[in-house]
Amino acid sequence: MGKRLVSQARGRGGPRYRSPGHKYKGKPQHRPYDEKEKQGVVYGIVKELVHCPGHSAPLAAIEYETGERGYIIAPEGLRVNQKIASGINAPIYPGNTLPLKSIPEGTQVYNIESSPGDNGKFIRTSGGFAMIVGRVRNKILLKFPSKKQKEFHPECRATVGIIAGSGRKNKPFLKAGKRYYAMKARNKLYPITSGGAMNATDHPFGSGRGGPTFGGKASSIAPANAPPGRNVGMIRASRTGRKK
Repeated sequence: MGKRLVSQARGRGGPRYRSPGHKYKGKPQHRPYDEKEKQGVVYGIVKELVHCPGHSAPLAAIEYETGERGYIIAPEGLRVNQKIASGINAPIYPGNTLPLKSIPEGTQVYNIESSPGDNGKFIRTSGGFAMIVGRVRNKILLKFPSKKQKEFHPECRATVGIIAGSGRKNKPFLKAGKRYYAMKARNKLYPITSGGAMNATDHPFGSGRGGPTFGGKASSIAPANAPPGRNVGMIRASRTGRKK
């Protein structure tokens, strides 16, 4: 195409788009799923609540009775010096981590594992939670914030509660400068110029000719299997034709 688009630059993997992980406090995750957790419970103490620029929710530094230290995503109501538990016999209380099979229906959970022992993949942003709605065919059914439902293995672990920081979106940035530095902390590009506002040499939608938004391009939907530099435009339909 002869145009260096933002999506192409991001795919190149340069320092401008790499996550500055060396500036982050740590990676929030569950304890290793060992025999102590599979047969009993391991307790820990919240040493401090920390702010990490790479996460929208506060993190809690935990020191376990086994001598291990780590971070978890802090739920609402968590405080310093509070005792938390992790294991199959842990009580149902915010901040405690259990397998889904040990958590009753109607409980709000977060940081859910996609497979047993993978340290949590789903529901990790501030104010997020999923709800256990039932058990189907030896699977645990969870309802996500998007209202969609997903099945999980019973041994997958999750933390009880709602992630702290739920009011984050209610407070506006007010100034573009604050938004700029908030995005820069995670190496996110800001501000982003729309393709229709660019010149024809910079983007397929540029030049000002044609439609008011997408320039002189005949179709604003990229073809299927387009490479990253070509895959620009409106979101394509997930499928076509009549449903069988």
